[in-house]
Amino acid sequence: MTATQERSVPKPTFTDAEAGAKVFPDSTARQYNYFTPAKRKQSHYEDVTVEVQPDPRHYLSQGWLYAFADGKGGYPLEWTALKAWGSDRPLPERGPGSGGKGYDWPAHGWHEFRDPNEEWELTLYRYNANVVRQLNQNIDAARQAKAFEQWNRNWVDFVAKHVGAWMHVDHGLGLYLFANANRRAPTNMHNNAISVNSMHRIRAAQDLALYNLTLTEEVEGFDGTAHLSTWNEDPAWQGVRETAEQLTGIWDWGEAIFAANVVFEPLVGELFRSNLVQQAAPANGDFVTPTLIGAEEFDFSERDLRYTKPLFHLLINDKEFADHNKALLQKWLEDWVPRSIAAARALQPLWSQPDAKPIRFEDGLDRVKSRFAGILSELGLKAPEELGQ
Repeated sequence: MTATQERSVPKPTFTDAEAGAKVFPDSTARQYNYFTPAKRKQSHYEDVTVEVQPDPRHYLSQGWLYAFADGKGGYPLEWTALKAWGSDRPLPERGPGSGGKGYDWPAHGWHEFRDPNEEWELTLYRYNANVVRQLNQNIDAARQAKAFEQWNRNWVDFVAKHVGAWMHVDHGLGLYLFANANRRAPTNMHNNAISVNSMHRIRAAQDLALYNLTLTEEVEGFDGTAHLSTWNEDPAWQGVRETAEQLTGIWDWGEAIFAANVVFEPLVGELFRSNLVQQAAPANGDFVTPTLIGAEEFDFSERDLRYTKPLFHLLINDKEFADHNKALLQKWLEDWVPRSIAAARALQPLWSQPDAKPIRFEDGLDRVKSRFAGILSELGLKAPEELGQ
């Protein structure tokens, strides 16, 4: 029997400096405890979201690890005129041997926000995948059942021009407003909620674009390019187009989210989707388009608006800056309500185009005004006089 020769290799030497070697009271804990959960028990959402991007005013002891070309580091709080308690304190001073010590305080106001939808990467992928899967199944079933042949002739033209035109609103706001605001917002809790909002709008634009291609193949005489000239030239759409483009040019991320989700969407988006397309489509033989438009309406009314209200509710009731924030939001209302009402009124000619008419335009506008006033009431804001236009 041949003896196995022991090989000469370096032996590991443990110095107790390696990761995981130090023992401390919570070293075996399976959950984080550096934040206060919104409910009695912290959620998976909080574990993967809260403080993933820490803040030098909060837990990040060494300061921002990166800066922009103009010298601003991380997430400057001046990217919005809104303020949260503690945000007026300067960044901690750093110096040789200081150890990067921050402030001896538990938090500042921006870190209080929690998304009631509890959105993060996994939930976003699951939700959007389920929506797209269901929409594709609906369209495939309609194709097999020859359901598109039941459409009224005028409705084919209406979908090509006007339902198709709405994809430009979704694409513009999703890519240039919400995606931009996501990067400017100051915490991961804001970033996640706003980026999911962005993906909802971009997915909705993609849904309409793919639907447009399907109808071009399935419906005789369907003009898949009609939405372009409608968006660029139709007088009825120029108010919506102007307002949407103005929204994408807002620099302040807080104003962008407020103007889009609190003002424009209830007054213009819901007017077009719920009080025109959803009302008119079935009577004109179309039971497919409402599934796409309804999915987007659910995105906004049950998810995007759901995070927007607590986001601004915290700021309106802030410990230090409640009056400042409330006055600023009232000013934004005075800026954006007249524009949105004007854009909504410019759409009025669309109500007369389908063969089977939806509810009267004025009735639909009264509905969305009432809904908008209810949102403002929940936030403790006053409806501006321009709402009566």
